[in-house]
Amino acid sequence: MTNDTPSLIRALNGETVRPAPVWFMRQAGRYLPEYRELRKQAPSFLDFCYNVDMAVEATLQPMRRFAFDASIIFSDILVLPHALGQDVWFVEGEGPRLTPLTDPSGLSFKGFDAHLAPVYAAVSGLRAALPAEKAVLGFCGAPWTLATYMIAGKGGAEQWPARTFAAREPETFDALINILTEACIRHLIGQIRAGADAVQIFDSWASALDENGLERWSIKPIHRIVEGVRAQEPGVPILGFPRGAGHGYLPFVRGTGVDGVSLDWTVTMAAAKELQRETCVQGNLDPARLKEGGTQLDDAVRHICEHLRDGPFIFNLGHGINLATPPAHVTQVIEGLKTHTA
Repeated sequence: MTNDTPSLIRALNGETVRPAPVWFMRQAGRYLPEYRELRKQAPSFLDFCYNVDMAVEATLQPMRRFAFDASIIFSDILVLPHALGQDVWFVEGEGPRLTPLTDPSGLSFKGFDAHLAPVYAAVSGLRAALPAEKAVLGFCGAPWTLATYMIAGKGGAEQWPARTFAAREPETFDALINILTEACIRHLIGQIRAGADAVQIFDSWASALDENGLERWSIKPIHRIVEGVRAQEPGVPILGFPRGAGHGYLPFVRGTGVDGVSLDWTVTMAAAKELQRETCVQGNLDPARLKEGGTQLDDAVRHICEHLRDGPFIFNLGHGINLATPPAHVTQVIEGLKTHTA
């Protein structure tokens, strides 16, 4: 590796990096006043995501403010069902809405790459705008998580519609997962070829799956994605995030073959250190602690760093930044972790 190799990539390749690299999920977003001003210029959230200049600008805003070591392209996991032909829209203050899916045979890859071309153009623009030592991350939602939105038509805590669909019609659900697995492979490769240094697969609703479901609907499809991406773009690190998987984190790491695993805030340091013996770990500050700040935030940052700094480690949150978070708290965390992992 050269001196310009991003610290995040070095960590994902198994190095213990001092100070530890840091980025935050949703580091570009509504907690920043400049983002809120930019967002006013787009008629809808999806229009915003597909506007290359706006997506690049939104992604760069936190890089200007904070000493982050990586930047994840501003987009949304639901661009994939949208590109496959499902109706997707966002209701202000409520979140995504989709026409509920009952039959995956109506999905199509016709126009898929063209539909997502603005995302790849934004990745290219971001890579050109950042120095080489700052990593650019692409991402996608995992097949299971995408399927939960596509079947229910919206988000939900327990994902009952997708769970009952999978139990009632496993072959049909398999067909949907297979389509989404191929879509994820194509989308991640598109971002890598546009300039992404690494990619992350978000299985945000892994918490809703039982043991067999985690293996069938999360681990196996993500393993296929990892193998599919590596077959065409070997050497590009892949992170996985099975949020809320609990005791399933270790089987996830071993079964998927990811280069790094992102941990939610419920994962103990003992469990994180066990995972660190297998792969690079990323996480896992509670976003609620980030929002509230103060000495409890300093203590939480120190606690994580003291346990994980002596192995492959990327500091991050256990999920995305809450929109009510004061930006000064982000600076507080970065300054603290750089001290504790020096």
